[in-house]
Amino acid sequence: MRCIAIDDEPFALDLIERYIKKTPSLQFTEGFTNPFTAMSFLMNNPVDLVFLDINMPELSGMELIKSLPTTPKIIFITAYPEFGAESYDYSAVDFLLKPVRYDRFLKAVNKANSLSSPSNESASLNSSLDQFGESIMVKSGTRTFQIELTDILYIEGAGNYITFYTKKGRIMTLLPLNDILKQLPISAFARIHKSYIISLKHIGIIERARVLINDIPIPIGITYREQFAKTIRNKK
Repeated sequence: MRCIAIDDEPFALDLIERYIKKTPSLQFTEGFTNPFTAMSFLMNNPVDLVFLDINMPELSGMELIKSLPTTPKIIFITAYPEFGAESYDYSAVDFLLKPVRYDRFLKAVNKANSLSSPSNESASLNSSLDQFGESIMVKSGTRTFQIELTDILYIEGAGNYITFYTKKGRIMTLLPLNDILKQLPISAFARIHKSYIISLKHIGIIERARVLINDIPIPIGITYREQFAKTIRNKK
């Protein structure tokens, strides 16, 4: 991923630049202490990921993001933990507290790497979901994907993130698994694990502790087995 770093503190900026350069999946493009110069650069150059300080004079990191017509993946960096909750209103991939440790930096980078649409373009985490008949619209930042319900193979949840595994690829977005479950028809989908919802249509094989969908094993949680067995019996 092509990266830039923006921080008005030269020492903090130098640290992030060194972290970027030692991380194989990242390509360091430029570092900026002036947010206005960085904003001009972002307007004219493709960037996949921005490491962005929040508390800067004249123009904060959040104000900078609001000024952009399109938003790349953002990892906010700040010395003030109170900005944490607000940062996710701006589609932040992650929020790092200064002084930033490399292991925590790498965890945020890995999260950014995992957030890709089927076309491998970035999809931000500011997501909402609406249901329209036989499809659902998944909004990710400035992009919206229409997913046919019949194309969904299974859905995996991790914290407040979910990944749709479909016939056409993967789409990851910010949404709790419980919320999407409420919007899916119970006649076509079943939750079989705390982290998985599956499409009943696409089940290939059912075993005692797992199902296979496109030869991919999906575990059946102990607490879900009885209800899942009842669902399968009712489908016969």
